[in-house]
Amino acid sequence: MKRSANIERNTAETQIKIKFNIDGIGTSNINTGIPFFDHMLNLFTAHGFFDLDITAKGDLEVDFHHTVEDVGLVLGNVLKDALGDRKGIKRYGIAVTPMDETLTEVAVDLSNRPFLVFNVPPSNTTGINFDTQLAKEFFRAFTNTSGMNLHINVKYGENEHHILESIFKALGRAIDDGSSLDPRVKGIRSTKGVL
Repeated sequence: MKRSANIERNTAETQIKIKFNIDGIGTSNINTGIPFFDHMLNLFTAHGFFDLDITAKGDLEVDFHHTVEDVGLVLGNVLKDALGDRKGIKRYGIAVTPMDETLTEVAVDLSNRPFLVFNVPPSNTTGINFDTQLAKEFFRAFTNTSGMNLHINVKYGENEHHILESIFKALGRAIDDGSSLDPRVKGIRSTKGVL
């Protein structure tokens, strides 16, 4: 069973193409026009063992918001498509990931019940031009279109770069865990019989 998807989305603000393979090896080709965001998405891909290609062109002269949010929307849609009927998946995934002084816990439920919890402490900005509030918009969009229940809890951290890096790494690891096929799961992992 091939668990991959391709989506192209064009609006007046952004043009985005994403190709995603859940069962990859961690290869990526990402160009959003926002180097730090590309770096975070590369980390997500490598630590989740996904294969991910993203080409995004947006109105960066306005700000990064439209591009970041729309990449989240499309990435959520390709994850949802790649998961298909979700038969046989573990459904739940968790990852605790350190990055220097930062420790982040990410838990996911690939349940078709979107919800975002985003507990991130105030941090020292590091001049990266990409902050935690912008990242939150990405995670909200990604959560809503993927149908994922996502809990991001940064236990502690000071450096904004380290905080974001630990979140993206942990997110990749948690989704890899929750999307893994488990031979013990017959059909859908729910007492309702449907997600």
